[in-house]
This record gives sequence, structure tokens and C-alpha cells, in this order.
Amino acid sequence: MKLPYKINPKLEALTLLVLLGASVAAFYFYTNFPPEVATHWNFQGEADGFSGRAFAAFFFPALAWAIYLLITFLPLIDPKRDRYKEFSGAYNAMRLLVVVVLTVLYATASANGIGYNIPVGTVTPILVGIMFVALGTLMPRIKRNWFFGIRTPWTLSSETVWAETHRVGAVLFALAGAAFIIIPFLPNTFALPLFIAVLVLLLVNTVGYSWWVWRKLQ
Repeated sequence: MKLPYKINPKLEALTLLVLLGASVAAFYFYTNFPPEVATHWNFQGEADGFSGRAFAAFFFPALAWAIYLLITFLPLIDPKRDRYKEFSGAYNAMRLLVVVVLTVLYATASANGIGYNIPVGTVTPILVGIMFVALGTLMPRIKRNWFFGIRTPWTLSSETVWAETHRVGAVLFALAGAAFIIIPFLPNTFALPLFIAVLVLLLVNTVGYSWWVWRKLQ
């Protein structure tokens, strides 16, 4: 079945290259990992979860492939799949962004597993921040659909509410991303509360704003 959006050959090649790179690297990490590898860190960047080397080496590249396939073909079952052709560029960019973020996180964790001291607690929020900023730049280009974007009962019910919410959401996501980027450089007593506060404010403001715009239209 034909996809409802146009694939960008260059972005698709880059996305597949990143995935293949992670898959090849998995065999290298597997042969160099100790029997037990850290696979989870707390907010302070301290390892607090460990797995066997096979799981640590192969699970996350497999997860990246699964998510890539899911977001590639998910629009086929979207009731509004015809809208995807209107923002193919943004959707392709989002697919690449997700794969790159997952791969960099995997590479960071795996490098620690073979002895490199890379601060996971610093890299992760910076990477999340960059992703939020990038998503903010894509938001104004997204058309109404069921899977990608700020989906509330009010944005899904009105083209005007969708467009206005994503216009404001672009700014909010960029500001949230900037906050995430500076979080690793703050004292631990402020970092976690700020992280939670930013997420809550982002959720409340995007949902609340979509309701407010819809209410105003009534």
C-alpha cells in the first residue's frame, strides 16, 4: 500500500544509515561489554539499573528499528491520512529526529559500558532539549491528523484551533527545550523540580490554550 506522504530520498537514506550504524555497532559493543552493563541512570546521572550484555547491545537498536517502522507506516491507518502529503517534509524530519535521538542515547550509554566516562546525566537532557526545540520548528507545518502534533479534543475538532495551538505550541516547545538544555548545569536541588515544572507547564498550557481558542470560537 502506498504511503500517504512523500518520502524524501536523502533524509530516508540518512535515517537508514543511522539505523544500520547502530545495528553494526551493536556487535562491537556486545563483544566488548562486561557481563553486566548499566542501562538506566537516575536524574543525577548515577547508574541504577543493569542488564546483561546481550540485552544492552541489541535491545535498543531493535527498539529504534521498531519505532522507525511504526512511525513510517502508522499514517496508513490514520483516518486523516490524506493530510500527510501537506506536511511530508516535517514528517520525514521528525522520523529522522527520533532515530537520531535514540541512536545517540544508545551510543552514549554503550560508550559508558565499555569504559568511557561520558556524563549521561548531562547528555540526556541536552539531547531532549534539542529535540524539543526541533519539534517546535516543525509544529507550524503540521496539518490536522490523529498521531503527530498536539492532539486534544479541541484541536482535532477544528482546523482553526489546530493551527493556532500549533503556532503557540511551537514557541512553548522551543522554550521548554531551552530550559532542558540548561538543566544539567544547575544544582541538583533545582534541576529535577525545574524539569518537572517545565513538563507540567508545557502540558497545561498547550491543552489549556487549545480549549481557550475553541471556547472563544464558540
